[in-house]
Amino acid sequence: MSDPEPRTFRALFISDVHLGSKAAKADFLIDFLRFHDAEIIYLVGDIVDGWRLRRSWHWPQSHNDVVQKLLRKARKGASITYIAGNHDEFARQFQGVHFGGIVVADRAIHETADGRRLLVIHGDQFDTVVHNQRWLAYLGDYAYDTAMLINRVVTRLRHLLGLPYWSFSSWAKVKVKKAVNFIGSFQTVLSEEARRSHVDGVICGHIHHAAIENYGEVQYINTGDWVESCTAVVEHFDGRMEILTWAHVLTESSADEDVLVPVDIIDLKGRAAQAA
Repeated sequence: MSDPEPRTFRALFISDVHLGSKAAKADFLIDFLRFHDAEIIYLVGDIVDGWRLRRSWHWPQSHNDVVQKLLRKARKGASITYIAGNHDEFARQFQGVHFGGIVVADRAIHETADGRRLLVIHGDQFDTVVHNQRWLAYLGDYAYDTAMLINRVVTRLRHLLGLPYWSFSSWAKVKVKKAVNFIGSFQTVLSEEARRSHVDGVICGHIHHAAIENYGEVQYINTGDWVESCTAVVEHFDGRMEILTWAHVLTESSADEDVLVPVDIIDLKGRAAQAA
């Protein structure tokens, strides 16, 4: 059977893929990109994890395939902007430079179909730990590696039991009081930056927590990530913004290999839409 035609959106926002880390769910993202297309694509920071690559080199073929998939979309006419984050801060020295049709920037203004102006920024600039206490940020990065190791063990056990993917780290993030408080503070600070920038909202990443919230007249949108929740934000052709999560099941295709089979796209408000 041939693949269905991809769903096409006006804009697509993806962040925190962390290519170069073992936690990156590159196969999930490749599959998501097969079934989704957009006229405008923003890569909202931490696409490549330079911090982990400096510690130890990890770059399997699937990570290269993600890069090739994005370059192919650029060649087919998609306008792609790469917003640098803290894990790929090396890209900030290349602002304004085009790589294979992808332009690098520190921030951008996206204008929606219904005329709103949204600031697109990774968000690490407003994380005081990353900005002022770099050693603590690196320590937190090691702790995050431990959480991701637990995540991989849980994922493997659930696979063996025939259960769908579930993120331990995402669950913990919404249960631990300090994490909840940090998320709330981050959202407030980014919303204030949108007001200072005289725009209608902000689209960011960084904290790996997808959300669409209104703070007065300002809309806060976080794209989530591709190491825990596997989420992206899309803009429909009427300007409506939506969070999508990409779920997979692993099924035995032969005695020797597993294949990824796409299932429903589920928006975080609970409505399900078919991937086709």
